[in-house]
Amino acid sequence: MGCKACASGGGCGTTSGVAGCKSNGSCGTGGCNKMNVFDWLGNMDIPSVERYDVVEVRFKNGKKDFFRNVERLDLITGDAVVVEVQNGHHLGFVSLQGELVRIQMMKKKVVDNEEVLAITRLATERDLDKFEQTQARNLPTMYRTREIIHDMGLKMKLSDVEFQADNSKATFYYSADERVDFRELIKVLASEFKIRVEMKQISLRQEAGRLGGIGSCGRELCCSTWLSDFKSVSTSAARYQNLSLNPSKLSGQCGRLKCCLNYELETYMEALEDIPHLDEPLKTKKGLAQLQKTDIFKRIMWFGFQGETVWHPLTVPQVNNLIELNKQGIVPEDLKPVGEDLELVEVEKVIEPEFKVDLSLPTESVKRLNGKNNKKPSKNKPHSRRNRKHRKNK
Repeated sequence: MGCKACASGGGCGTTSGVAGCKSNGSCGTGGCNKMNVFDWLGNMDIPSVERYDVVEVRFKNGKKDFFRNVERLDLITGDAVVVEVQNGHHLGFVSLQGELVRIQMMKKKVVDNEEVLAITRLATERDLDKFEQTQARNLPTMYRTREIIHDMGLKMKLSDVEFQADNSKATFYYSADERVDFRELIKVLASEFKIRVEMKQISLRQEAGRLGGIGSCGRELCCSTWLSDFKSVSTSAARYQNLSLNPSKLSGQCGRLKCCLNYELETYMEALEDIPHLDEPLKTKKGLAQLQKTDIFKRIMWFGFQGETVWHPLTVPQVNNLIELNKQGIVPEDLKPVGEDLELVEVEKVIEPEFKVDLSLPTESVKRLNGKNNKKPSKNKPHSRRNRKHRKNK
């Protein structure tokens, strides 16, 4: 017996023996739903009367919304339900219920009032068959719409199309760099597909989340699996982490800076609080020592003199003492007036080969090749087509 969520369209493909299946939403597979939420309160036995009556429902590509369980239906995470929407009804899958829904609504600042729409009923086989037929129109409609957009010369990129379950409305998701006048496009689409059209502009990050893919780390994109709130990412996040400012390495599949640059930024910021910031090089009698590299977590700073390939590692207390000496007008002899000595590191070292090869002398293969090429053709056997023709004429 498979997971309840899988049997209802979740599609993780698990079978019996998987921890978490049929445990009211706390599936441990991590793949039953896109952007699934682990229900850590799923094992609590709460009477159905006292259970929170608002349920989180998931739609295509991770889109989620909240609906009220007016009929007090006995729902399980992954169940297909028919919900009310504006001017019709739609079909979705239960992704979360219970007290965690109340926390999610507070997090997303959704007010629990009369505007929360209701769940009509559990989806029947007929509803699921009609829903599959409706979803089969998504790709052909998207391809045809792209042709129409190209013919009309609109500067916009259509990324996805979602039909409503009652087949009366379709939402077209697009991205554009500038404002687009699509009033004429809506008229053309409405007349060709016989539906109500809704155009929704999304950002490039949201587009990557809807399409999905594999990141440079080898895992699925965060925006398509669990990340729902997109925070701004700046190049200063890469500078704080001592990353090279290479756009090809710092950019994700959406063309923007990777969201994971913010994951460890706070840790680096805390570690950098005690590390001194140098506005000018350190002054010694040997010369000016420029900061070359900082090992943030080992708290070691590497300095080098101009014209030298040797870097001098200093601890943070040593650097602070040198800064205080320079402020007092004292110029030390070298970079290590205090503290324990550290080994010098050669940053540019030429590795000599273990053996030497005289490239001026031909190798054995070249000798054999030259010997074959210099060999004269035999008089008894024809060596070329010309010789064969000559012998034939004789």
